[in-house]
Amino acid sequence: MMMLGHLSELSLSGASIATSLTNVTGFSLLLGMASGLETLCGQAYGAEQYKKLGIYTTGAIISLLLVCIPISILWLFMDKILIFMHQDPLISIEAGKYSIWLLISLFPSAILQALTRYLQTQSLILPMVVSSIATLCFHVPICWLCVFTLDFGSVGAAFSIGLSYWFNLLLLGLYVKYSKSCEKTRLYFSKEEVLASIREFFPLAIPSACMVCLEWWTFEIVILLAGVLPNPQLETSVLSICLLIASTHYFLPFSLGAGASTRVSNELGAGNHEAAKMAVRAALTISMADAIISGSIFYCCRHIVGYAFSNEKEVADYISKMAPFLCILMVSDCIQGVLSGINS
Repeated sequence: MMMLGHLSELSLSGASIATSLTNVTGFSLLLGMASGLETLCGQAYGAEQYKKLGIYTTGAIISLLLVCIPISILWLFMDKILIFMHQDPLISIEAGKYSIWLLISLFPSAILQALTRYLQTQSLILPMVVSSIATLCFHVPICWLCVFTLDFGSVGAAFSIGLSYWFNLLLLGLYVKYSKSCEKTRLYFSKEEVLASIREFFPLAIPSACMVCLEWWTFEIVILLAGVLPNPQLETSVLSICLLIASTHYFLPFSLGAGASTRVSNELGAGNHEAAKMAVRAALTISMADAIISGSIFYCCRHIVGYAFSNEKEVADYISKMAPFLCILMVSDCIQGVLSGINS
């Protein structure tokens, strides 16, 4: 988004609308369903049922990949769907191209969601941190090459995202396969056991997906509504930047909530109820500190943040006016992100 904002308002608004719809119809669904794996794997690991943890993960991967098939068909017709929703035709065509090339990232994203929960429930956080940093270092030059050097525009940005997802999946996949830390919980396939795990997975995955999707869709619908305003390119660009800032910050409380969920499920699986309560209190305390620090920093930098995403003064000024509302959103996200993680 930061690179597309320096191309044109059309590129940014098209990618913004496409990102909104792909989030609504795809990524939010996968993220929400994978959250159901935290409970199953966390309790299995806490109870030292290591083989079961691998079976649950295998079943979740198969389930998420199957869900990707109808999602990918929907993305192929994204431009027609947007035009039917009375979006600007130019923006719709740009969004359609972006969505088609973003298909490259859908299937690796599904596998990554499951592998992340698999490692997270074993408290193997460092491999995920290292792979994420390596992927970021890989993504930035690749995205710059595709967008600016090769002049692929928004299509290049979507293509580079897909490459980065596959790169991240490769790194985590190699770690899971060859690391001694995963020796006891290695992914395992047995037709009967995996089918049984899928039947256990879906009753947890569907409510988790509903919880995540209803929250996520609220934000994405705002961007879609901005597309029917008098100046759709400006409105969608500004709103997408604001929500990108909010969602980027949300990963802090979301990660904290995921960590708390892992710790709580492990302690409950081991029968340590008091330790589980202590983990909840610690997570809430850290989240409140994050709310104060993040909100203060963003508000102080409100006049310059917009220029990181666009050269247009009009866009940057509009973002500075939205800053107080974003600060309120950050505070509520800190509390809600942790509580939703614990409840899962």
